[in-house]
Amino acid sequence: MECIDAGGFTDVACDHAANPRNHGPLDRFDGHARITGPCGDTMEFWLTVKDGRVDRVSFETDGCGSSLACGSMATSLAEGRRIEEAAVLNQAEILEALGGCPPEFEHCALLAANTLTAACTDVLNRGRRQDESEEEFAERQRLEARMCRIRHKVIVLSGKGGVGKSTVAVNLAMSLVQSGKRVGLLDVDIHGPSIPTMLGLEGEEIHGSDEGMLPVELGEMKVMSLGFLLQGHDEAVIWRGPRKAGVIKQFLKDVAWGELDYLIIDAPPGTGDEPLSVCQIIDRLDGAVIVTTPQKVAAVDVRKSITFCRHLNVPVLGVVENMSGFACPKCGEVTHILCSGGGREMAEDMGVLFLGSIPIDPKIAEACDNGRSFVQCHSDSPSAAVMREAVRMIEDAISTGLSERQKGG
Repeated sequence: MECIDAGGFTDVACDHAANPRNHGPLDRFDGHARITGPCGDTMEFWLTVKDGRVDRVSFETDGCGSSLACGSMATSLAEGRRIEEAAVLNQAEILEALGGCPPEFEHCALLAANTLTAACTDVLNRGRRQDESEEEFAERQRLEARMCRIRHKVIVLSGKGGVGKSTVAVNLAMSLVQSGKRVGLLDVDIHGPSIPTMLGLEGEEIHGSDEGMLPVELGEMKVMSLGFLLQGHDEAVIWRGPRKAGVIKQFLKDVAWGELDYLIIDAPPGTGDEPLSVCQIIDRLDGAVIVTTPQKVAAVDVRKSITFCRHLNVPVLGVVENMSGFACPKCGEVTHILCSGGGREMAEDMGVLFLGSIPIDPKIAEACDNGRSFVQCHSDSPSAAVMREAVRMIEDAISTGLSERQKGG
């Protein structure tokens, strides 16, 4: 328990590390899961269910003292809960019950939460789903093992094309990098992958390793796009839904993302195969950021994106209104050459957060064409400040539970 001895842990955490509750395997169990986490620690949970509630639950880990504390607390919190409630016990609840722990060890709580969830899912699915083969079951476990190393997954959506969704996704991701976060950016626009061009990564190739496909690294950010796999700029992808879903699952399951704070997923416009696949493959998305423009015709389609999220139980983190007025390249003054405020009105009407208005700025298009993120090239501009503020609000919504799902919307 060297990590515990190093300090920064509460008395509660130290007690659970030194005297782990419910430690050791059960001879008979209704559910079981074993997941290897980011630092190589493996955690294993067993549980029995009686009258729909967790009757007995136990764990083992080969990890550090922090893993022991988090696994122990997870079992304590799960005991007596309905199996469905235990299945959604999350990292924040474990950390709160422990009184917190140093940031570099918070992933242990995520590993405990994910392993407990997998064990509960094992119960609910009777080990394997009725329509699931042994190979599919193993594949799902590999996906869960990969996803548990990523703290937050956020999808960027729009109901209509041409609203600057990919631009917003790139700049949100880069803003997170600038704030010190470990970030991955996944482009699931199968038919029009633009992220490589917007980040100056055209011509980059994907390589493999023992851990899987290696994403392209741009500084501290990891990037994956189908664009890296195409033979040329003019190559068209002519695929139907199942094949697109398969590639998206491969990007999530087989790419060696490593340990990330955020995975930002840029989806194509609309509510079709790609966003639906992401929402179904990633069981627990932290939420969606919706991008629109002020015009009524865009706002009407974006309302459908919010409805889409609600149908799939994906929290809406907020709405960004892009192309809201024109920012003078000389003085920076914003002139509302068209209507404005449509995004804010729509957000208020739909009961979701409004994350800010980004004006039309020629420098944004220039930065995209030059393969640079706008917040990186023009960090002191008002538009960059709006993007950074949107990131702050998104982080607050996730950490404090202000997204619409937590509000009961």
